[in-house]
Amino acid sequence: QVQVAESGGGLVQTGGSLRLSCAASGMIFKINSMSWYRQAPGHERESVASISSRGDRHYADSVMGRFTISRDNTRNTMYLQMNNLKPEDTGVYYCNVDVTVATMSRPGASVWGQGTLVTVSS
Repeated sequence: QVQVAESGGGLVQTGGSLRLSCAASGMIFKINSMSWYRQAPGHERESVASISSRGDRHYADSVMGRFTISRDNTRNTMYLQMNNLKPEDTGVYYCNVDVTVATMSRPGASVWGQGTLVTVSS
């Protein structure tokens, strides 16, 4: 009923920038919060950044000052602007959207995208 799709990953050199996008679609009554997670090889999936419906933003300490999360409510889209990338930022980045589904019961749902790969070369 709700789908999430990430895009924008790629290969960049240390110090470069990428902009990730996450588009939510389907039977959405309301998007409550949107978050970016990442998983590097050999590491657990970790929270990178999140943004609430009110625009409150939170960042992991490791990306503070380098990444910026934003959302376009008219498009149900979230972005992650990543600047001054480091090799440690390499991993698969996942979008997670906390929504209220537009059905009669209006259940809550946490929906994950398939991920987009970010590789930062040394």
